[in-house]
Amino acid sequence: MSNADTPTDPQQLRAEIERTRTELGETVQELAAKTDVKGRAKQAIGDAAGRTQRKLSGVKDQAGQAAAVVAGRASTAKQQLADSNLPAPMRRPLPLATIAASAIAAIVVVVVVARRRRS
Repeated sequence: MSNADTPTDPQQLRAEIERTRTELGETVQELAAKTDVKGRAKQAIGDAAGRTQRKLSGVKDQAGQAAAVVAGRASTAKQQLADSNLPAPMRRPLPLATIAASAIAAIVVVVVVARRRRS
């Protein structure tokens, strides 16, 4: 059962055995990592949580920007209404305008979140 590539020198034979053991150990570790379902599941969950956090942060930033724009526009509308020569009863629609601006901001946030989920 002698192979032509098998070294005959005991020192070389020991070195070959050591290399083979090292390669076998690495292979066993790789196989063990592949069969570690719990570890792989934890890694996948961690990756998904990271992606979700990044998307959520982006949506929060966009919602904050949209809210700032709406608040600025509402403030401008309020000032324009206050500066107008309309009688006092005509100037009361401001709460309605604020509600409309808030609804628009909410719609913008929903649309942004829906688009992010699709991508």
